Amino acid sequence: MADLVYPPVIVAIKAFWRYLGLQFDFQGEENIPRDGGSILAINHIGYLDFALTGTAALPAGRYVRFMAKKEIFDNKLAGPLMRGMHHICVDRSNGSASFVTALRALRAGEIIGIFPEGTISVSFEIKELKSGAVRLAMGAGVPVIPTIVWGSQRIWTKKVKRDLRRKNVPITVAFGEPLYFDKKSDVEAGEKLLRETMLAMLHEVQEKYPDSHEGQRWAPARLGGTAPAPLN
Repeated sequence: MADLVYPPVIVAIKAFWRYLGLQFDFQGEENIPRDGGSILAINHIGYLDFALTGTAALPAGRYVRFMAKKEIFDNKLAGPLMRGMHHICVDRSNGSASFVTALRALRAGEIIGIFPEGTISVSFEIKELKSGAVRLAMGAGVPVIPTIVWGSQRIWTKKVKRDLRRKNVPITVAFGEPLYFDKKSDVEAGEKLLRETMLAMLHEVQEKYPDSHEGQRWAPARLGGTAPAPLN
C-alpha cells in the first residue's frame, strides 16, 4: 500500500524525540521479520507507546500498523493522520470488523501493533491479556513478537500530568523472539505463554534500566515505586 503520510509523520516524531532529549535503547531488532506479516504484542504504560514502538521498528525497514480505539480516528486532527498511515480503527461496539481488517492486513504482509492489555496499566505492571493477538496469529499464520516499552510513562501516562520538558529520559523498547501459534493451538494457553514471556522481558528490562525506580511515581510498587497497586 502507498505510504504518503507515514514518512513526514516520522520526520515530525523524530524531531519531537530530539526536543525531549530521549535516550533510546532499542533491543532485539533482529526479531522483527524483514518481510511478511507479524504481530507486535506490546505492553501499555503510556500514551506515547505506539509512536516509540513504531520508531524502534524503523531500523528493520518496517512500518507498523497499530490497532487503535475509534475515538482517536474521530479526532479532527489525529483521524486523517491515522487513516493516512493505515492504522486500524477499533470500534469496541463492533470488534469483529477491526479483527477482519487486521487479519487481511496480516495476510497482505503487514506488521500489526496490538496492546493486548486493552488499556494503559496505571500500575505499570502487565495486566491480564485479551485474546486478540493470539487469535489473529492463529488465523493469519503469522508470528507474535512480544514487545516491551519502558520509560514512556515518565513523559505522559494515565492519571498523571504529562511532562514534556527536556529531561533526557531513558526509553527502552525490546522485541522478543517470535512466538508461533497454529490453528490447533489452545487460545488460553497461548495467552498464558504470551503474558509470561512479556512479564519475563519486562522484569529484565527494568533490571537493566539506568535510573533508580525507588520512590518514583512512574515505578511499580514491586520495585519500590509509588504507582498504584495492580488490580489483577
